[in-house]
Amino acid sequence: MTAPDLSPLANHLWQSTLCVAVAWLLTLALRNNRASARYWVWLAASVKFLIPFSLLVSAGGHLGWRTTHAVGQPRFFLAMEQISQPFAVQAPMPLPRMGATSVNPVPAILLGVWLCGVAIGTVFWACRWRRIQSLRRAATPLDLNLPIRVMSSGGRLEPGVVGIFRLVLLLPEGIMSHLTPAQLEAILAHELRHVQRQDNLTAAIHMLVETLFWFYPLTWWLRLRLIEERERACDEEVVQMGSEPQVYAESILKVCEFYLASLAPCAAGVTGGRLKQRIEGIMANRLTEKLSRGRKALLASAAILALSGPMVAGLINPTRSRAQSGGAVVPPPQFEVASVKRNPTCGARRGGPGPSSPGRINLECQTVLGLMMTAYGVFADGVTVSPTIPEITGGPGWVTSDPYDVAAKAEGDAPFPRMAGPMLRALLEDRFKLRVHRETKEVPVYYLTVVKTGPKLEPTKEGSCVPIDPNHPPAPVATPGERRPTYCGPRFQRRGSTMTVASHGGTMEQLTAAILSRIVDRPVFDKTGLAGRYDFQIEFEYVPDSGNAGDLGAPQSPAVLDGPSIFAVLQAKLGLKLEPGKGPNEILVIDRVERPTEN
Repeated sequence: MTAPDLSPLANHLWQSTLCVAVAWLLTLALRNNRASARYWVWLAASVKFLIPFSLLVSAGGHLGWRTTHAVGQPRFFLAMEQISQPFAVQAPMPLPRMGATSVNPVPAILLGVWLCGVAIGTVFWACRWRRIQSLRRAATPLDLNLPIRVMSSGGRLEPGVVGIFRLVLLLPEGIMSHLTPAQLEAILAHELRHVQRQDNLTAAIHMLVETLFWFYPLTWWLRLRLIEERERACDEEVVQMGSEPQVYAESILKVCEFYLASLAPCAAGVTGGRLKQRIEGIMANRLTEKLSRGRKALLASAAILALSGPMVAGLINPTRSRAQSGGAVVPPPQFEVASVKRNPTCGARRGGPGPSSPGRINLECQTVLGLMMTAYGVFADGVTVSPTIPEITGGPGWVTSDPYDVAAKAEGDAPFPRMAGPMLRALLEDRFKLRVHRETKEVPVYYLTVVKTGPKLEPTKEGSCVPIDPNHPPAPVATPGERRPTYCGPRFQRRGSTMTVASHGGTMEQLTAAILSRIVDRPVFDKTGLAGRYDFQIEFEYVPDSGNAGDLGAPQSPAVLDGPSIFAVLQAKLGLKLEPGKGPNEILVIDRVERPTEN
């Protein structure tokens, strides 16, 4: 879990907060109307916490999948998208290995704290619910000729309706001796209003919201608003049914006097809400207005806009909506035609790019590890195009020994980096059933630095070589009559145990990523601070591991040397040195790979 993973939660909380603010404005407009209307507005704001707008946008995006022509996006929906998602995280640019960072533990800690809070809240409500159920099992039935089952409980709880689907009205023992028949009738009428309104079900819904979003104080404030409007709505209905306001108010006060313990919020009682304001409202017996056509239209418009707005935005821009919902926006690019064949004639020779052209790529005598090095760290003609070259671990032994030839054709004039990168990765996943995952860990590394006496490097003469274009790499062989230009970059050649590294216009970044990181036993990062291009040539003794001999796509480690090592030559000839240290490195772990079926 990373910090960008928290962006959807931040957007969801912002959207829900915006809905609560709109609900508050609507309740102000409905302050002279019935409390039940305001209650349903607050309940809708509570339910919004359970319905992210991204789900509605995704639903609209699915409806728009079959749209064949581009549709201009109205400014209204662009503005709505910017307002509803102020915490959008931009996709990070790929960084070199030196820029890799360790995993941030803070989001994982926050996730653990949230899970603990949810667990505590669940246990709290479960304990209160078990207490009510124990009272319910110990209660004795009462015959009051009501449309709901009535039972007498020995606990000193206020009268209340418990349960969600199998409702039971619990009355405390002795309540009939404390209330007059008229007062008891008013209390029973109040509880029957709760039953008809399904208040226990709606209270349970907000309990779920409050448990999941326990860290957000706005949900606690919503609970108070819901209880207040719920009790006022029942009070209004009881008085309108013909109960005397004074008798009804006295019955509530007597219940508060004799029965102080209240039921759980998911059990609708009679003493909830702000009691003083409730009594004042009952005694005033103000006539509340029914919703006018204008206010009904206002509520209907708000509900339609809240539901249809995100769906229409997803319908207009289905590609982005699918991206927000986590679905695949565009399938990975694939070759039109591809051939993968094992080449037993390669022997100890391990190759690289063969004759390639825009839209066509040939990789000869490459192991699977070499192909992965090309696919995940793009190379062209021995010069690295991308300095990000992950270390690859795992997999059976044949991934470093079996050579393959790959010839593929892409649609149109696809550039080399696309073919050697995402298209080659898709080919490996399809033909070799390759599955990998990435890890970042602290590993031993080397830092290329300058010695105290300064570098011994010759700057490249301007115009003496052509910098390689990643989108149009050079063809390995010039066409007849064409003179191949001299391309900038370092190259290496091995004859037995002697390795030669020559650079004409190479950079320090290319030297570390394309050459040194593939020679020594650790990743190498450039810390020289040298930004120019340089010419040099060095020779040193090198004996690779026998299992990876000659494989340019395999990490290798130094062995016993007869001549000067790369460390000594760099310092003596170039004024550079490799300093050991620790640093973050990206690891590419092979989870699954199979030998391909040849075609």
